[in-house]
Amino acid sequence: MSNISINKRPPDLESAYTPSAEDLRIFIRVAALGSFTQAAAQLRLPRATVSTAVLRLEKRLGARLLQRTTRRVGLTGDGHAFLERCAPVLDGLDELGGFFRRPDGPLDGRLRVGMPLGMATGPLMARLPEFLARHPALRVEISSADRRADMIGEGLDCVIRVGSVADESLACRPLGAMPLGNFASPDYLRIHGQPLGADDLVRHWLVDYRPNPSDGPAMFEYQDAAGRVVRVPMRSRVTVDNSAAYESACRAGLGLIQVPLASAARAPGLVGVLPDCPPPPMPVNLLFPHHRHPPRRMRVFADWVAEVLKSLAFQVLATS
Repeated sequence: MSNISINKRPPDLESAYTPSAEDLRIFIRVAALGSFTQAAAQLRLPRATVSTAVLRLEKRLGARLLQRTTRRVGLTGDGHAFLERCAPVLDGLDELGGFFRRPDGPLDGRLRVGMPLGMATGPLMARLPEFLARHPALRVEISSADRRADMIGEGLDCVIRVGSVADESLACRPLGAMPLGNFASPDYLRIHGQPLGADDLVRHWLVDYRPNPSDGPAMFEYQDAAGRVVRVPMRSRVTVDNSAAYESACRAGLGLIQVPLASAARAPGLVGVLPDCPPPPMPVNLLFPHHRHPPRRMRVFADWVAEVLKSLAFQVLATS
């Protein structure tokens, strides 16, 4: 008979370290915000608790994850590599926790979503109470900016992106499309007159919208009679990086803009122009990590966003 004891663990298992889910979540938030203080405030934890959690990770892993300076906290090379592995691990733990729940049971937990500023301040936010009323145990955290979000670095579960998607590292679920229109302010039209057609754009100005840094001239886009997208370079005196500033610049008389019809309907002081040069509709997509099947709360939220977009498009068509 073998004399091997089943009570003694192998040395490699004795030295193995499994980080806690709470420590991982704290580390992700500190990395996203670049600040222990801000992370503690968002997580509603004492700063000492947040600092201790990260130090515990670093000590047990034997690696420095964060570089601390007097002004900012940044990721080291090891920190970047570790951060990329944290999100899949946490997702797996969340999925395991709900393994025995009914597939049609109530939703709970937290869903952290990134979306453009215009969606966060527009109809989607206005309709959010009805979604939360359907799922009272679910918490939704919204990060709003028009720039491209760093999903892993900012600890986001998913991102709603308006426009073309070029990031092949993320999975993409189409949600719908937003019809756009061309607009100007009364003051602009009083000074420069109504643009009479695409050939008349050479004497007009465009507010240049660039949520992400890029080169090249400001472009006016429209669909011709054959459905082809035509891009016309235009003069511009001001460039903005978010939708609120974009509409404000238009109201100030700084140029033409192209915005969702649903947004323009809520914005005072915008006048529709160039109805024969309609901008192409903007696709709306939900982006999430490729590494696994999205959790049910994300799928249900995506279904609801698609439902809202469909109803908005119907309202626009009904009033046009």
